[in-house]
Amino acid sequence: MNDILAGKLATLPEQPGSYQMRDAGGTIIYVGKAKNLRNRVKTYFVGSHDAKTTKLVSEIADLTYLVTKTELEAFLLELSLIKEHRPKYNIMLMDDKTYPYIEITKERHPRVLITRKIDKKKKNVFGPYPDAGSARETLLLIHRIFPLRKCDVLPKKVCLYYHMGQCLGPCVHEVTPETNAGIIADIVKFLSGNDQDLLRDLRQRMTDHAEKMEYEKAKEYKDLIDAVVKTTQKQQVMFSDLLDRDAVAYACDDAHLAITIVFMRKGRIVMSDSEIVDYLETPEDAFLDFVARFYAKHPVPGEVLLPKGTDLTFLMAVLGDSAKVPVRGNKLKFVQMAADNAKIHLANSLDQHMKKYAKTVGAAAQLGDLLGIPAPKRIECFDNSHTLGTNPVSAMVVFTDGEPDRKAYRKFQIKTAAKGDDPGAMKEIVYRRYQKMLMTDSVDRPDLVVMDGGITQVRACKDTLAALYLDLPVIGLKKDAFHKTDAIIGLREEEIPLDRHEPLYVLLNKIQEEAHRFAITYHHEKQSKQIYASILDAIPKIGKTSKAKLLEKFKTIENIRKASNEDLKAIGLTKDAIENLRIALNAGMSNATPTTTA
Repeated sequence: MNDILAGKLATLPEQPGSYQMRDAGGTIIYVGKAKNLRNRVKTYFVGSHDAKTTKLVSEIADLTYLVTKTELEAFLLELSLIKEHRPKYNIMLMDDKTYPYIEITKERHPRVLITRKIDKKKKNVFGPYPDAGSARETLLLIHRIFPLRKCDVLPKKVCLYYHMGQCLGPCVHEVTPETNAGIIADIVKFLSGNDQDLLRDLRQRMTDHAEKMEYEKAKEYKDLIDAVVKTTQKQQVMFSDLLDRDAVAYACDDAHLAITIVFMRKGRIVMSDSEIVDYLETPEDAFLDFVARFYAKHPVPGEVLLPKGTDLTFLMAVLGDSAKVPVRGNKLKFVQMAADNAKIHLANSLDQHMKKYAKTVGAAAQLGDLLGIPAPKRIECFDNSHTLGTNPVSAMVVFTDGEPDRKAYRKFQIKTAAKGDDPGAMKEIVYRRYQKMLMTDSVDRPDLVVMDGGITQVRACKDTLAALYLDLPVIGLKKDAFHKTDAIIGLREEEIPLDRHEPLYVLLNKIQEEAHRFAITYHHEKQSKQIYASILDAIPKIGKTSKAKLLEKFKTIENIRKASNEDLKAIGLTKDAIENLRIALNAGMSNATPTTTA
């Protein structure tokens, strides 16, 4: 402990507030709250702790704090600071999990779609669903029954959905807001579990077609009825009030917290989810943090039922009157169900959690120790791909807390480097990536930069960062004669052998393989589009506009070949153009597959 930190600890006030632990570079690495700042903060620096707390304390170089009037204010300030700064030890505790929801958009001609980005102010959002498959199954059923628009962008002509009776064709025909509102009201009733009117209507249509001896049509409605029943009646109604409610409870040991959420919608249990998190404070405080941060991100149902002893003073500031602690009856049994599942999850899944931790956060900590730097939370890895110098591209993958962060991946087209100049290409993309970071004052600053290559790539990266006056640690991944990673090119350009049985090797190999996969996939896309474009250029009646529409709609030449005449007509191709397209693709496409090496 340095003298500055020791001096601050000695003068901490005995008042409520939020404290921020900082590393040697001044970055906030942990945010907490306390009823008594002096008593709480001093506990980190006395006595023995588990490995994670010990690791946190070893990185603390400074401490700042804000005094508040009440512990509740400290709690809300803590949540705000965590959201703003994303400290690595706080983020490590909580999983940034998202669930699929079904949303009815507020456009002039509304759509029904699956989303994971939830705006809590929107009304027509339904879920969560256990997985994307369940949400997709429900969405496909809605598309079959309710004739709202399906296209992302309105085409100039009606599509196949219109001819199948699954769309009103707002691209061509006038559809009034009143008509759309009526359809939306029916969808809302269906998604809310009120399916009786819909089933009655479908059964009547099935009967009408059967009486007319239109048995294929009657069978279609029979299938729809079965699908509706399957979708809306998977669970029995447990509460007659049909209110949306969640039950949240936890079980814990000395260092781990298992939390279970059971989701009930319209009186039916639709799903449950459990996870294990590590905590650095009391289990009660960690549970409050989890619940508050979870519902800051997800829609709050009518009731959130919590276990006995939960301090609602804090949670009501986030959940309002929805937060409740039941004392008897079915609601208490519902919470007990969540608590029992949390105990089972802790007992059955703790080993798996520990192994995952060792392979992700633990491996990143091992890498930091090996390099003599703090454990890297955000790792960015670069790789190049080309075929004999043609269509050169580069890619960047990002791993956060030892796991791929695919939303942060980036693709780069090489614009200035000479053909076949790998170091030049690496300099170009490194410069573009980090100049943009500096220009936008981005918080997405890496803790470690990895080159999927040897000393030449490492030096190219270092030279570029030096030109930008950026001090970022850079390493390379050296491969052996069998193209397997066997050593790190360290910060001083020394070779550090890797043990293939260690979690660190597994992590680095995963990062390297992911960078290679992402780069070569992008290269294949570029190579294929070039080939496809040249083929389409040679087909009579297929002009620039038609070519662009084909590539945008179908993506690959194989998809174009499989497309129906109706699909091709829907994007504006004439009968002659379609015939020419069929002739050209069937005659010459067998030899058009590109061969690509990285």
